[in-house]
Amino acid sequence: MVKVPVSDKEGSSVMENGGYSDYQLVRHFRSVLEEVTKGDRGNYDELVGYLHPKKNLNPDEVAILVTTLRALSGAVCCIDPNHHESLLFAVSRMSLWNYGTEVMDALLELIISLAASNGKYIDWCLEMLVKHFVPPFYLIDSLNNENGIDRKNKVLSRVHAALKEIADLVPLAPLRLCPIVVQNMPNVFSKEREIVIYFENMFKLEGGAIGEIVGATILPALVDRLLELDVEIGWDGILQEDSRGIFDMELEDIIKLADEDDNCHNMPQSELLNRKNLQGNQVVEKLDSLIVLALLHLESCQSSGRLTEVFDVLLPSFQKTVLNAYKSKFTQFVMFYACALDPEGCGVKFAMVLADMFASDLNPPITRMSAVAYLASYLSRAKFLSAALVTTIIQSLVDLCYAYCKFRDSDLNPRAHQVFYSGCQAIMYIMCFRMKSLMDVPRLKLQLLNMPMEAIWKHKLSPLKVCLPTVVVEFLRQAKAAKLFMASESFVFDDMLESDLSKAFGGMDRLDMFFPFDPCLLKKSESYIRPHFVRWSKVRTTYDEDDDDIGEVSDSGSEVSDDDFVDTNTRDMIDDDLMVTVEDLDFNPDLNKMSITPKNSLKYGRMPARIRPSTSPESL
Repeated sequence: MVKVPVSDKEGSSVMENGGYSDYQLVRHFRSVLEEVTKGDRGNYDELVGYLHPKKNLNPDEVAILVTTLRALSGAVCCIDPNHHESLLFAVSRMSLWNYGTEVMDALLELIISLAASNGKYIDWCLEMLVKHFVPPFYLIDSLNNENGIDRKNKVLSRVHAALKEIADLVPLAPLRLCPIVVQNMPNVFSKEREIVIYFENMFKLEGGAIGEIVGATILPALVDRLLELDVEIGWDGILQEDSRGIFDMELEDIIKLADEDDNCHNMPQSELLNRKNLQGNQVVEKLDSLIVLALLHLESCQSSGRLTEVFDVLLPSFQKTVLNAYKSKFTQFVMFYACALDPEGCGVKFAMVLADMFASDLNPPITRMSAVAYLASYLSRAKFLSAALVTTIIQSLVDLCYAYCKFRDSDLNPRAHQVFYSGCQAIMYIMCFRMKSLMDVPRLKLQLLNMPMEAIWKHKLSPLKVCLPTVVVEFLRQAKAAKLFMASESFVFDDMLESDLSKAFGGMDRLDMFFPFDPCLLKKSESYIRPHFVRWSKVRTTYDEDDDDIGEVSDSGSEVSDDDFVDTNTRDMIDDDLMVTVEDLDFNPDLNKMSITPKNSLKYGRMPARIRPSTSPESL
């Protein structure tokens, strides 16, 4: 019969009722394990019985369990998966979350000893530890109170310390750990607290001692899960920009909605309503919480000097998955925030990589179009990018489009030249946001004036007739005010072409009309993005009349005041129902909204396209 000694307060075993010393107990357990191979299971079954989970253990039972686990740690060399399956099963059912620290430490000692004793147990031990990333379902709701937080810290600190110790003892263990962590990730339908706490552990692994090894696998897996959640969010929860009802909302409703969120007072009505519509959506709330975790991890990486290293892992993942996922709405802001934390490093690199992807003929057209859409949106919305960098990339885009025109005649087929038109639209979109600030810098203004833009717009491929009319009209309006072209009045826009050629550029789900860094509608995540983000309502345009009240931009291209943007009463919302045509470019300067579209567009059964097209399915 197995007799287990009780531990005293100092943890040393004492002899009781003819029991064993620690050394004798280990030897005895070894013999018990060996007896099983000979068919004698009496003592073995009694031993296994000590390990079966029980609730409300008294102090003596706790002491027996601790001693048993520690003795087994010394006998792991005799444990055979073929003969001791019931023992391993009993251990696997034990959860650190259900015990005090003494049992926790003894169980982890056994797991570490097993991992170090034989390579065949590595995966089993790692899986045993990873399953503790998330508490049993009946404990999840208790993690918000003081006791729950204390229990969480005690368990998870020990789990990560054990993973580190196993990695030290078995150098290949981190590589075996990666697939286990990924395979055990909660799916998109899991409870928010479950997936959040698992993400916390993944980020802790990535930022820990073995992060250099596991990060290359864990970070892309995290991005993939974010994207899976992202595409689960249907567009039916987001109001379309061309829905007339958005603009008919009663003023008191807008005020009430804004009062509920202090961050919403300066938001356009459509963005405010879209955010309201997303409230209560469990997938949205999960994604919001997870993106916040990702942003906080990036801040931690910046503080520890690891941001560049982490960014270099995230970037290929972004290129492979997020870039071509046309339904991605919010995941891309992880990259945006990384760039905001390191503008001169990550920020510049991201822009140059996107520009190179667009320029490369080796990439498929859909990838090139997506890359330039991201590039245009990024350069327009990133407050932290220098005017000089923006001008340099505009120059490269203009050169590419101009070179394309040289070898084309009059084949006005939007589908045959999608990459070219997406490049043209990117140029115009960036200029809508940046033209004023660039023209204010003499050397950058000279560079813009020397670009062959006018030749591109007047080419027989007629990009002005194919690209998104809203962007075309605003671009031409600003170009005329800035005297960017010699004869901007000569550009004529036929509103019939919006229905024919422009739609042929991609149709209802056109990726080429996708501006992925439009305002983030996630409440918690947006608060991190906001300080680095350019809103259209704060963009200075070339036709603004209040330039004298705005800070100047230095000749070096760096912004002296609050970047290129100010808030004005006449442009506090981008969603006014203002409609003008290119033929009306000499209109009243008060008509300075960006939501501009050709006249008579309603006769085609559509409301005006907006400058923030990616918030509606049509503009994708």
